[in-house]
Amino acid sequence: MEEIVMLPVIQPVEAPTKARKPDWLRVKLPVGKEYAKVRNLVDQYKLHTICESGNCPNMGECWGAGTATFMILGNVCTRSCSFCAVATGRPNEYDQDEPRRVAEAIKLMGVKHAVITSVNRDELKDRGASIWHETVVQVKQLSPETTIETLIPDVKANWDALLTMISAGQEVVSHNMETVKELYRMVRPQAKYERSLEQIKHIKEYGKRTKSGIMLGVGETKDQVYQAIDDLVANGLDILTLGQYLQPTKRHLEVAEFIHPDLFAHYREEGLNRGLKYVESGPLVRSSYHAERHVFI
Repeated sequence: MEEIVMLPVIQPVEAPTKARKPDWLRVKLPVGKEYAKVRNLVDQYKLHTICESGNCPNMGECWGAGTATFMILGNVCTRSCSFCAVATGRPNEYDQDEPRRVAEAIKLMGVKHAVITSVNRDELKDRGASIWHETVVQVKQLSPETTIETLIPDVKANWDALLTMISAGQEVVSHNMETVKELYRMVRPQAKYERSLEQIKHIKEYGKRTKSGIMLGVGETKDQVYQAIDDLVANGLDILTLGQYLQPTKRHLEVAEFIHPDLFAHYREEGLNRGLKYVESGPLVRSSYHAERHVFI
């Protein structure tokens, strides 16, 4: 009689599950009359907004208040940052009528403070600076009481292009660092930490109110955040926004950690103690969140 050999029972190994979003990251769906009004204007004027392209969690709140952040120069970016939901590729859109349409939409919305941003257009010799300049000029012509923040991309040390971008009359000029120095290659592979700091320094030297933003939860340490704040202060930064990174799709960088609101509050105090004039810090904070508060600080 053959001996029966009992094989050990092997339990299936479950794939590790991602941490669920904590309660403090829950947001309301965009609804309401004012939201619908902004939605219709954006569609009517065939405009791009970073609110949509960037999957911003505050879109309902901001659009419900009748405000939006407009994204000029198309919705295809020449960069491939690992955190960003904006499409990457070779842009074919260069609409010289865009400044007029943006200005008219802002006037119809009746906003007191407008935020304008753009994709990177590295293939353009002037990085899209002429469209930037004309957009701000036309907004000011149609809505002279409207204050403006321009959230500009990395110009790759093209300081002539930078001057064109920031000399049109806007009150605040923002350029996001996005992360700490040690994580730049992973998060912003086509950018350079020192070059972005230098860009902020040039903006400050021109006499503009300077602003930047950093995402948290991608693997940074506290000391690295402190160093980034110190570097920004040393290069003339006035305003800093700190928010939680949220993975837009499975193809993008995974969240390393959900930062507790108490730590965001701590970073706010650290930023102020280290020389910043204003810090907006919280899990749902994004670059344009409460931007109207940053004009006259």
